[in-house]
Amino acid sequence: QAQLVESGGGSVQAGGSLRLSCGTSENTEKNYCMGWFRQAPGKMREGVAAIDSDGSPTYAASVKGRFSISQDNAKNMIYLQMDNLRPEDTAMYYCAATQRLLHTSEGFVPDGTHYWGQGTQVTVSS
Repeated sequence: QAQLVESGGGSVQAGGSLRLSCGTSENTEKNYCMGWFRQAPGKMREGVAAIDSDGSPTYAASVKGRFSISQDNAKNMIYLQMDNLRPEDTAMYYCAATQRLLHTSEGFVPDGTHYWGQGTQVTVSS
């Protein structure tokens, strides 16, 4: 069972940057697709950025060009660099390890066995 712990959330003004980190249990990145999801109050959880099974990154249309996902297998860490933040990016951000990614017309969702971290809050003020 994968264990995920996020950190790095906080409050910033619009246009600012944050870097989220996710520590994983050993070998998680080798066995699962890693990604970041977010959920704003009253909204469904949505995919933000992920590394697909072929190693290629995939992003939600709303964050493309502003967010960047990366992973460091030697440190068992996943990162989400978020630049030019907007108030609509305000949400609880979750790190996820999933067996597969399912791509839909609206983005992507976890498919198969998957695990979540506890979440880290990101708040962007205008």
